[in-house]
Amino acid sequence: MRTMFLGMPIDPLTFDQTVEVARRAMLTRQPVQHVALNVAKLVKARTDPELRRDVSESDLVGVDGTGIVWGARVLGIRIPERVAGVDLMERLLAICARDSFRPYFLGARPQVLERAMDVARARWPGLTFAGSHDGYFELEDEADIVADIRASQADCLFIAMPTPRKERFLHRYRRALGVPFIMGVGGSLDVLAGTVRRAPPVMQRAGLEWLYRTWQEPRRMWWRYASTNAAYAGLLGREIAARAAGRRAATTEKAR
Repeated sequence: MRTMFLGMPIDPLTFDQTVEVARRAMLTRQPVQHVALNVAKLVKARTDPELRRDVSESDLVGVDGTGIVWGARVLGIRIPERVAGVDLMERLLAICARDSFRPYFLGARPQVLERAMDVARARWPGLTFAGSHDGYFELEDEADIVADIRASQADCLFIAMPTPRKERFLHRYRRALGVPFIMGVGGSLDVLAGTVRRAPPVMQRAGLEWLYRTWQEPRRMWWRYASTNAAYAGLLGREIAARAAGRRAATTEKAR
């Protein structure tokens, strides 16, 4: 089912199909690494060979970005829907509480991490964590953290670190972690903890979450979104033009 979009792999599954892949991984303890691909990550991966490798080697590349959904559809790639990372994480936490799977949280600031875990326990009664560790650690600490995750026998691991740090971490250690389902969740623990608010549903559906984030954190986010959105528009525009030129050339050749 995997296909290519602007040089990057994507797995165009529905939200429910993605949830089922994760649930089956936890049930059978067969490893699956999920990566959520959005516009910013796609643009960065085009010029970062290591990040492109890390994404390409993942077992499941979900479409987490309305811009990618729209762009892929313009190019004739069927994308059933966007699978937002934060929504996927929350659904899986509910399944963990229901089916007695135990998640491990890695990342975020210590106070955010603790708050997110408290909120999760309150929202999904019966949820038991295998363990946790904040995201403020040095390279020399990684071996101990990996050992702790492996010893915890967690059923799923949610890594709340920025790109490309989480992808580099998983490339180095995903086989050593011993966790069936792993996914990077970026700033989703901040959302769960309530320190960052998601855009209203109408803005999510319109693909304007980036604008809402910019309004919340203008100094940090405006240049990131302005630059990546412009680069993405250029990539998509060139691909559309190249395909149109190819069709014209084919028509001309056929007419000869």
